[in-house]
Amino acid sequence: MDRPFSPHAPSTRLPAPVAPRRPLARLAALMLCGAPLAVLAQAGDGDAPPQPDQPAPVLRTSPRLQETLPPEVRPQLPVFVRGDHVTGQPDIRAIIDGNAELRRGDTVIRADHMDYDVAEDRAKASGHVHINRAGNLYDGTLLDLRVDAFNGFFSDARYRFLQTQAHGEAVRVDFIDRDRSVVHDATYTTCQRDNEASWQPDWIIRAKTIHLDRAEDVGQAEDGVLEFKGVPVLPVGNISFPLSERRKSGLLPPTIGLNSVSGVEYSQPYYWNIAPNRDATITPVLMSRRGAAVGSEFRYLEPRYSGELTADYMPKDALRDRQRWSYGVRHRAALDTPMGDMGLNVDLRRVSDNDYWRDFTPRLFSHASTTGIQSQYVQRLLPGQASLGWARGEQSLSLSITKWQTLQDVTAPITPPYDRMPQLHWRYQPLQLAGGFDATVDADHTSFQAAPGYYTQPNGKRSYAVAQLSRPFLAPGGFITPKVQLHATQYQFDAPLAGGQTNASRTLPTFSLDSGLVFEREAQFFGGNYLQTLEPRAFYTYTPYRDQSQLPVYDTAPNDFNFASVYTENAFGGNDRIADNNLFTLGVTTRLLHPETGAEAARFGVAQRLRFADQRVTMPGALPVTDRVSDVLLGAGINWTPQWSLDSTVQYNPKTDRSQRTTLALRYSPGSFRTVSAAYRMQKVTNLIAVPSEQIDLGWQWPINDLWGDRGGKSRAGGRWYSVGRLNYSLQDRKLVDTIVGLEYESCCWVGRVVLERLQSSLITANTRLLFQIEFSGFSRLSLGSNPLTALKRYVPGYQFLGDNTHQPSRFSQYD
Repeated sequence: MDRPFSPHAPSTRLPAPVAPRRPLARLAALMLCGAPLAVLAQAGDGDAPPQPDQPAPVLRTSPRLQETLPPEVRPQLPVFVRGDHVTGQPDIRAIIDGNAELRRGDTVIRADHMDYDVAEDRAKASGHVHINRAGNLYDGTLLDLRVDAFNGFFSDARYRFLQTQAHGEAVRVDFIDRDRSVVHDATYTTCQRDNEASWQPDWIIRAKTIHLDRAEDVGQAEDGVLEFKGVPVLPVGNISFPLSERRKSGLLPPTIGLNSVSGVEYSQPYYWNIAPNRDATITPVLMSRRGAAVGSEFRYLEPRYSGELTADYMPKDALRDRQRWSYGVRHRAALDTPMGDMGLNVDLRRVSDNDYWRDFTPRLFSHASTTGIQSQYVQRLLPGQASLGWARGEQSLSLSITKWQTLQDVTAPITPPYDRMPQLHWRYQPLQLAGGFDATVDADHTSFQAAPGYYTQPNGKRSYAVAQLSRPFLAPGGFITPKVQLHATQYQFDAPLAGGQTNASRTLPTFSLDSGLVFEREAQFFGGNYLQTLEPRAFYTYTPYRDQSQLPVYDTAPNDFNFASVYTENAFGGNDRIADNNLFTLGVTTRLLHPETGAEAARFGVAQRLRFADQRVTMPGALPVTDRVSDVLLGAGINWTPQWSLDSTVQYNPKTDRSQRTTLALRYSPGSFRTVSAAYRMQKVTNLIAVPSEQIDLGWQWPINDLWGDRGGKSRAGGRWYSVGRLNYSLQDRKLVDTIVGLEYESCCWVGRVVLERLQSSLITANTRLLFQIEFSGFSRLSLGSNPLTALKRYVPGYQFLGDNTHQPSRFSQYD
């Protein structure tokens, strides 16, 4: 316990060297200076006269412990010194021998011997010297330091930083100020020492000089070499590295890749931290089979707008004998106008040619979670979209344009969607109507444009208005909602239809009645208490028939048959077709809920449609729907424990006594970095599905050590192997469509990854890449191949990054 200085106490409190002296302090100093220096020695010295015991000071509680001390407070902080023998003159000098300690604010110095000059705020220490400055530790043999300015030198030093737990040794440490220092003939690593005498760090940097800047959280090594497992692997020369997760400008680790098409790839990114809200990355690339290229990315974030700009350029591709390029623009803004705030959104992505998507994996491709041909469709449609939106109270208005770039493949051509040049949409939704009614009105005008050759129907303009009025009757045990709609549409064509019409119109009413009940009871299953519900639902809708076979199809497609669409009025998505419905849907759902939390433990449902008349309105080329009874939808979801989850949907045809479509997904996640998922998907040819498929999907991330019983006692521990991957197998084609398999190893200070990626690029071709990465914790990532973390996070369900450290240590965790 630190106590104010007195002739009988081994601890001495000296005033701050730069604080103004007050009359009382000056009087006390004059009184003490008149006493013999021996009086300052520890009580018990043979030359010290006996003094009566004084009561110990009472400690006062502090409302908080400050992580960082305010700059205006530091000059006012007192200095405490103590040791076995303390001599000197108050306000001038203190000499401490044996267990010497100086404490000021968040700085503590301990040594065998210390000489402290009060006026210069300078401490000279020798012997076993130890410094703790805000949790950063230094140990050495000889110290000369101005304490508050933290300026001086330290000989034969060992250091450890709080935030990253990085440590090393140096012949000498020069402290420039509180944030900057220079270590000479130094080492740097984040590997933690164990108790074995033969311990050596897995990786270490040995450098002639390392500049450490804690203000910018940047380290700069000069004439250095990186050693891994005792072997020099990379002469780093002059390289900067982060001292925290803060961004910094400088060269990023290079990437060396192996690609089955492009050959050996080498890229050297440079990161430019322009401002706290702006940054850029510039990446020169060399490909052995293609040539040189450069990529760039610029990001910005402002209070009212943000966005990203990307661009890639290859002057000449030796394989394609042409230049290659791509660019992307994403911008989001809130505009202040006299009419109120307006939202602006821009999403533009373009590439040079149709083969770009299969030759490269640029940033602008946003891969979906689908695999195989489905993901190809997403990659081959590049949007060019801009929208301006306004909303106030019960009204909203938006103006947008959409123009697609379609990347065609001669082996699997696709029909591009129509461009919308432009689309104007208005919506009115009154918040409160008399009598409990709900109403909405939507109006839209769109000009549809498509390149010639893809469609036989002409381009045109479509205007429509939809008004609907409903009256929900709600009760704790159920609901009834009658609703009426009126849909009016007008077409104006750029060229005559087959029948010679240049315009067309359609007006249709729709009536629907939705109703449901909710029954509850307490129940017990498998020894657990639950709240069980029974929720029957009935839905009826009627729309009269209007011949729409001559109308073009611009943005319309059949809705998927599922539990969401089975209770809707229209069998089509879009506004070019309105189904003539006279049907009745019956369904029932039961749920098991945890009574304490309301979380759903299980869900089972069934639904079926009863059709009273044929549906004659269809898509071009499709047959009318004549079945009076639809397929049966069966669904189940089980989350019996937080670790297990199951979700399934079956579309069962009672006529053929077979399933038309089945989806079954199972996931087991007992803890962090442990997840296994399996899925089975089957769909046969129907009115909605032209291409049948049957696939099995398996994904996982799991510590291999668990296989031989080594669980480490934790969900994650150093020195563990992990297996990770995803396999997508087509039962119909009897082959793997997409494959990602890899191994990960996590030590206390580095993570290694090896990933093999094979992705289908067309019906008959695939790209194969070998991805390798070593991540040195607290230093950098070195990659062979493109970053495997991107592929693992994108394709492996539930994947978690190894080595993530969200814990922010406090200086009090290493408090002296």
